[in-house]
Amino acid sequence: MKKEERKKMELWATAQTELQKSINLDQDIGNLYTDVITSNTSTPMILLDDKGNILSFNNIDEEQATQNDSLQLKNILKRLKKENAPINIKFETIQQELYYGDSPLLKKIQYYPLALLLIIVLFATVIYFFYRTSKISEQNKLWAGMAKETAHQIGTPLSSLFGWLEILKSENVEAETLTEIEKDIDRLKTITERFSKIGSLPELKPTNIVEETRQAYHYLEARTSKLIHFHLDIPDETILVALNEQLYGWTVENLVKNAIDAMKGKGDIHINLKPQGKQVAITIQDTGKGIPKSQFQKVFEPGFTSKKRGWGLGLSLAKRIIEKYHKGKIRVKNSELNKGTTMEILLNTIPS
Repeated sequence: MKKEERKKMELWATAQTELQKSINLDQDIGNLYTDVITSNTSTPMILLDDKGNILSFNNIDEEQATQNDSLQLKNILKRLKKENAPINIKFETIQQELYYGDSPLLKKIQYYPLALLLIIVLFATVIYFFYRTSKISEQNKLWAGMAKETAHQIGTPLSSLFGWLEILKSENVEAETLTEIEKDIDRLKTITERFSKIGSLPELKPTNIVEETRQAYHYLEARTSKLIHFHLDIPDETILVALNEQLYGWTVENLVKNAIDAMKGKGDIHINLKPQGKQVAITIQDTGKGIPKSQFQKVFEPGFTSKKRGWGLGLSLAKRIIEKYHKGKIRVKNSELNKGTTMEILLNTIPS
């Protein structure tokens, strides 16, 4: 099209030359020349004399060029010089130069490949998100089925344990021993309930998250090595959150266990809880080996683990519990290699 436009402008220059010759020789001016000259209604053009003065212009906005020597018209001329090489017009002693630009249609066509590329990218994005959504849906079904099956499998021996506990009570076994067994059975019951809730949409109730965090802290402190030093910093007030106690406790346990593994069983763990506007922030800080910044997002992917033994499901479960069920946020707040990591949970509070 650019070549065709060049030919059209060369034809215009030829018609202009022949028209001038006819005028100089007092010949009858035919309609052919005038028709060719007036047929150009789209391509912008400026005609110069041999000294560079503007003789005429066409298809240029009159508001942009009210006078031949206007600054705006000269700026347009500079642009036309960049777009196409000039066409020389010579007859007798007169020499002129015709400068022309690209027509509006040609300019539009130049952007068509970009528009086509944008459409291709858009379709590719839609296909990618469709595939990703299907994959996530498939994974969710697998999660739900595995969780329900686990709860079912644990439930069978758990029922037997309740029966054996009653038998032990009738055999006058020490009360302290029975109490500890009851605690472990209750613990198994809690685990079963957790897996059962992971397999379906759990019920959320207005709960004091301060008290739930305190209970999780005391449970973990009592069952962890003395080489781990726990520190609790929570306010003495009631902060209500739409919460599922079992799943929240599970999340805190997963984060603390990961912290203990990162410290290789020795170090300090700080659990903090602070209100932040309409949210409450729970942070768990350790003095472990830290996480490289490039892995801040990867640690929540199923199967990702830095341990020799492990399924890499703890943090992915925590993310599912906090973000999907509780509509909150969980992230690696900060981490330094060989100094420690701080994990943060953000949950929306309920106005009291």
